[in-house]
Parts: sequence; C-alpha cells; structure tokens
Amino acid sequence: MTIKLYGIKNCDTIKKARKWLAEREIAYQFVDHRSDGLDPAQLKEWLAQLGWEAVLNKRGTTYRALTEQQKANLNPETAFELLLAQPAMIKRPLLQVNDQLYLGFNDALYRELFAQ
Repeated sequence: MTIKLYGIKNCDTIKKARKWLAEREIAYQFVDHRSDGLDPAQLKEWLAQLGWEAVLNKRGTTYRALTEQQKANLNPETAFELLLAQPAMIKRPLLQVNDQLYLGFNDALYRELFAQ
C-alpha cells in the first residue's frame, strides 16, 4: 500500500492527520506544497479526479483574499492557475492511498481506510 499525504506542514488539519497516522504507526510520505513544490501534471490529475470545486479550499485566508472578480470568474482553467500559484488554496489534507484520493481529515474515514 502506497500512502501519501499532501498539504502544508503548519496546517492544523494536517497536524491532526499526521498525528493520527503516527499514533497507529502507519507509514506514509508527507509532501509539503510549499517546500516540495506542486507538480502541474499532478494538480491536473487531482482536478480531473475530484473536481476543481472540491479541491479549492474556500474557507482559507488565501481564498478570502481574492478579489470578487477572481471569485466570480472561477472555472476549471482559472482554478488550476490559482491553485498552482497559491497551493495554500488546496483543501487539506489530500490523502492518496494507492490511486485513490481523499480530501480532508475524517477519523471515521481513516479508520475505514486503514481498518482501525
């Protein structure tokens, strides 16, 4: 089983997910969008699988700092460009288990995925 957790290390939700995995001794690779960068091809794949509306975090400060015009003109192409330029707007954590993607941290989902 290949497990990767994507996000930003100082995010509280990322910290919860990492703690959850560590407490259960589940091996995973953490990829920090800020320090490790964001691969455009990978972002396209995430958007294709999950949809840009799901991947775009509208609750964060980075999104709230967008102009009303930027928010009104969001579509698959503009969302891709914004997420690539501002990876902090990607909903966190993004968990990849083998080829499946899951957004957000949910204890019940993680228990189910890892049979805990």
